[in-house]
Amino acid sequence: MLTPLQKQTAQAIVNLFETSSARGDYGAVTVIPGDTGHLSFGRSQTTLGSGNLHALLQRYCDNAGARFGPRLAPWLERVEQRDTTLDHELRLHNLLRATADDPVMREMQDLFFDEGYWQPAARIAAGMGITTPLGLAVVYDSLIQGSWKTVRDLTIDHAGHLAEFGERAWIEAYIATRHAWLAGHRRSDLQATAYRMEAFQRLAEQGYWGLELPLVVRGAELSTATLYATPPGCYDGPQPGTRSIALQTPLARGLDVRLLQLALSEQGIAIKADGIFGRTSANLLRDYQASAGLPATGVADPALLGRLLG
Repeated sequence: MLTPLQKQTAQAIVNLFETSSARGDYGAVTVIPGDTGHLSFGRSQTTLGSGNLHALLQRYCDNAGARFGPRLAPWLERVEQRDTTLDHELRLHNLLRATADDPVMREMQDLFFDEGYWQPAARIAAGMGITTPLGLAVVYDSLIQGSWKTVRDLTIDHAGHLAEFGERAWIEAYIATRHAWLAGHRRSDLQATAYRMEAFQRLAEQGYWGLELPLVVRGAELSTATLYATPPGCYDGPQPGTRSIALQTPLARGLDVRLLQLALSEQGIAIKADGIFGRTSANLLRDYQASAGLPATGVADPALLGRLLG
């Protein structure tokens, strides 16, 4: 059995692979050319093509406390149908980004990925006799990325069964087999992910089978400080209307900025709702003000926020 900290460390490594953040980027929206999963979202990048994106969003919308549930619900049918035109639907992408500010969505993602990937990985590991935190992290990563069974069988064909060689030797053989499988894959997007196995191989070579902290993985610090930090790009304030939003140094960031950007997006304006009020946001706000017959100041005062946000 892994300790809670070992489990969080294993998951943080995969979070780094998926979204370049140890805490995981709960609002990450990605579309990789050639990826059969199409639109992917969240801490561990659940995909439209697999049907798992619909499962996650339905679960979120079913929660009575979901802040963005009513706004997300009209999209569910197209997500369930795996409508690939959603890959280019900026309004949905911005809404997904905004849900990361809702603690309910973050909790839903944690539960969803735990039930869908971590618990199955733990069962697989237990059945095979894999007991080390690093070994379980490798299995978990393979379930998240896909094709665990294919590479497991290749490893057995090339190196034999785990019981014959011991856990550490077999896991290292699996890592090497998966690295070759990824690097030689016909899909360029999978070829580019061979670094995942290079990171695991480095941890194995250095003897970090227990994933003792602190660690450095792909240049990122894994420590109790980073594992318990606020997730990147998540905002719990300021509340809309408590300040005017304008271009400034440092740039204004926060929940009110995100909701302003989301409201502009829903007006058909091609803006990214990242919660950061930069020059592009100011220019697009100015364009909206001019089209609405308002003074084109590029500043969102409480009155304008009230108009846009209702």
